[in-house]
Amino acid sequence: MSNFSEDIKKFNGIYKLPVSAVPTLDVGVPAAERMAAFKAILMEEVHEMDEIIAAQNAGAEPLQVLTMLADLLGDIQVYCASEMAKFGLPLDQVLAVIMQSNFSKLGADGLPIYDERGKVLKGPNYWKPEPKIQALLTELI
Repeated sequence: MSNFSEDIKKFNGIYKLPVSAVPTLDVGVPAAERMAAFKAILMEEVHEMDEIIAAQNAGAEPLQVLTMLADLLGDIQVYCASEMAKFGLPLDQVLAVIMQSNFSKLGADGLPIYDERGKVLKGPNYWKPEPKIQALLTELI
């Protein structure tokens, strides 16, 4: 387990947030309610990107913009990892499966495929991570 995963569990413990040792939907409130609250928190964070864009457009120093961006992206990662700990989802293992799936997105020629925004698209050998994640969670429940 990474130091980050351990720090997230410590954070949740300090702030009296749930930490489950096994995958569960029992997080102290109805799971759908928790997911809706999490979505709202994430949307607040995502909207902070507008401030960063405005700072960049207003000519802010590059280091200031990079600092704001690092803080935003780091906060989003912490919120997501904390939520995974609440639901007992194994952060490192789930991310490993997702990254392996992402590596399978290459085109038939072995090169990345992008859309007009720069998003990586799925190639012909792409496999969905959900079956492997489900198998992982089945072992842990």
